[in-house]
Amino acid sequence: MIRSIAINKNNECQMNIGIKELLNGDYLWYWLDFDRPTEEEIKLLKNPLHFHPLAIEDCINDIQRPKLDYYDEHFFFVAQAIKEECLKREEVNFFLSEKYIATFHQESSTEIDKVWDRIIKATSMENWDPIQVLYHVLDEIVDNYFPLVEKIEDVLNDIDENSNRRPMRLLLQDLYDTRHDLLSIRHVISPMRDLVYRIINSERLKEFRPKMEYFTDIHNHLVKLSEMIEENRELTTDIRDSYLSLNAHQTNRIMQVLTLITTIFMPLTFIAGIYGMNFVNMPELQLKYGYFGTLFVMVIIGSGMFVWFKRKGWFK
Repeated sequence: MIRSIAINKNNECQMNIGIKELLNGDYLWYWLDFDRPTEEEIKLLKNPLHFHPLAIEDCINDIQRPKLDYYDEHFFFVAQAIKEECLKREEVNFFLSEKYIATFHQESSTEIDKVWDRIIKATSMENWDPIQVLYHVLDEIVDNYFPLVEKIEDVLNDIDENSNRRPMRLLLQDLYDTRHDLLSIRHVISPMRDLVYRIINSERLKEFRPKMEYFTDIHNHLVKLSEMIEENRELTTDIRDSYLSLNAHQTNRIMQVLTLITTIFMPLTFIAGIYGMNFVNMPELQLKYGYFGTLFVMVIIGSGMFVWFKRKGWFK
């Protein structure tokens, strides 16, 4: 589907005008949105729009790293949104000049839909132009990153507190899944931060220089998001190390108790082993109370060793 918004000389908004009419008409600027285009609609990027072949190739081939490319007739931007349900990256492409902006996306984009509706409902078009459309769409994309990172922070807090007393094995699995989600988001935010930084400092975009203060705000948000992600990754490392240390401590305590029990039974096993030998001429075998005496000695040895270990605090 291709939809369009055109702003005429009277700053009036006109919608769904054909591409050829937009190219031949006398408009201040226009916005073309290629929303999940068909093969025939994709061909329009080459003719009659005459966008650069490399830019068209980047649109078709998912998924590109966020970037800015310079061409003679237009600028080409690649941005990435993130679908909240599955953290899937969705590419949004922009063709920009002073007279137009064209957006291209092969998945539905709530960010573009919001800006589109905002323009339609606007009472005045004086504050709108192609660079403002680019800013608002990027701003919506970046704003949608925050709930994802905040949701991960809530998950980390639940893992850290473990109020439900879940087994450590399950907690570690959730922790590694959360760490993977953070890594996936970072792979989007870091290139987006670099992209916005290039937009702000690019000499080739000097005709849009008065509007760069808006992009500085987006860059600040991306810097904050990057810091939040790094802090959360450090937190996952701390939680993981704490759980592993606790697990090692519990294992050591179990091994210590088992070792003490084994140590107590070693002399008892030794005595039982001696008197279990089948020699005929063993002197103690003929004693009337030898059996009870041996049991008594074994109880004294076992009890004495238990009391001694307990006084030394080895059972605590």
